[in-house]
Amino acid sequence: MKSCLQRSSLRRSPFCSAAALLLFTAALASSPAQTTPSASETLQVDAKAKTTPFPHFWEQMFGSGRAILSLRDSYRQDLRSVKQITGFQSVRFHAIFQDEVGLYDPDRKPILFAQMKDATAAAPSDNTGIYNFSYIDQIYDGLLDHGIRPFVELSFMPIKLASDPTSLHPFWYRPNVTPPRDYAQWDAMITAFAQHLVERYGIEEVSHWDFEVWNEPNIDFWRGKPAQASYFELYDHTALAIKKVSPRLRVGGPSTAQAAWTGDFLRHCKENNIPVDFASSHVYANDTAKDVFQTDEVIPRDRMVCRAVRKVHDEIAASPLPSTPLIFSEYNASYANEPNVTDSVYMGPWLAGTISQCDGLTQAMSYWSFSDVFEEQGVVRTPFYGGFGLIAEDGIPKPAFNAFAMLHQLGDQRIPLASDSALATRRADGTLVLALWNYAPPDGTGASYTRPPASRGPSRTFTLQLSGVSPNAAATILRLDEGHGNVISTYDSMGRPAFPSRDQIVKLREAGKAAPPDHASLHNGALTIQVPPQGLAVVILGNERAKR
Repeated sequence: MKSCLQRSSLRRSPFCSAAALLLFTAALASSPAQTTPSASETLQVDAKAKTTPFPHFWEQMFGSGRAILSLRDSYRQDLRSVKQITGFQSVRFHAIFQDEVGLYDPDRKPILFAQMKDATAAAPSDNTGIYNFSYIDQIYDGLLDHGIRPFVELSFMPIKLASDPTSLHPFWYRPNVTPPRDYAQWDAMITAFAQHLVERYGIEEVSHWDFEVWNEPNIDFWRGKPAQASYFELYDHTALAIKKVSPRLRVGGPSTAQAAWTGDFLRHCKENNIPVDFASSHVYANDTAKDVFQTDEVIPRDRMVCRAVRKVHDEIAASPLPSTPLIFSEYNASYANEPNVTDSVYMGPWLAGTISQCDGLTQAMSYWSFSDVFEEQGVVRTPFYGGFGLIAEDGIPKPAFNAFAMLHQLGDQRIPLASDSALATRRADGTLVLALWNYAPPDGTGASYTRPPASRGPSRTFTLQLSGVSPNAAATILRLDEGHGNVISTYDSMGRPAFPSRDQIVKLREAGKAAPPDHASLHNGALTIQVPPQGLAVVILGNERAKR
């Protein structure tokens, strides 16, 4: 049972039993959350107060299903939709070296037209047939055409380069996760790959990309032995090959699960003079303290992510390379398929709280993932199964999509505020934007909605007392909660069909749209707003126009 309950197996593999998943998520859901706040809170907000920079680190990059899926029209439609609400700049996916992409085949030579007509014609003597960039070019062209740069995860191992061709990860597409059988061939492939990208897109463009070596080598995505030492060997070869193409190319790692290895990794790079331009790691809100911190404490789901981010941030600061930028290239509220979490309005307050806590600790965080065009557990069987994406199958927006759209409205300067349930920001044009949320743990366990919304707890009343703005300023209020921007209530009313009809899909898309905004005015500089449990509200003062 232990291997079934490993984080990687639960998150990515279809082989754990449903009973095991429910038992595990039940234990997590019953964990004590943060101290329940008062049902009312008064916030003193000075719009002219000294601010700190608040770059939108949570929406600069997203994860997605594996590389080949980016050629699908549904993937690209979802890409456009998320780009429109966040303006995100880069996307990360696994398996650019997967055999289905077709990069590496040392046994295949191009068949020239002359050979087709004359069997005695000489075959080419160089290595032009080893590398085929056809699909890679289509993948990266498609991203760049949408204004998105790739965050290039260098994985997984081509079968004909693998030290053990039979050692496959249980993902539906069965990636090989072993070291290369010959590092000279691996180095040549990395060099050819990087050279091709520079030749096709130019060094000025590719120097803005990030190259991340592998994915989660500390768990079952890497079968080198011993795991850390063999991964460091892979990293050394890869980083040196990339820098040989151009020192302007950016490379980093260790891309670990559970916020692991970063201090050891940076010490290794420093001691061995290995280039590293950024450190990367991953964490999920239902990772355990035992896995992340090697302690037996119980860390609530709304606190785990930023506790882990701070851990890695502090490890970098204490390392021999303390100025190394930190990128969390995967995070989410769950690594399992929990419909009561990633499909639900729970994501609004969870995301807002995570943003508030992680501010200042990392350059970027990549939400996993932007779309449910995703096949790690196999072909999607129903639109709402607890997928990681912001958009469900058939282009249906989830509550998380609306949460990202709302939080995009925040300014890029943070105003100090003594609250763990509110954010105050200012835009460059002086517009004041606040986020208010009422956190409550997920309903029920897994796919079971055993706890009705009424039992989530009380609504929370925020009284805003504002200075530095007109005392009767107009306010626009955006909402996400059980009755606003929540497609799940409509899906439930349909009986949760596994395969909705075309008419039902149209209705679900409409139900998933953001709710129309409310409008109010300050009264003598004050405004009172009520937020239901698991609700999020964004208040815009001074400029009613939403950001694009």
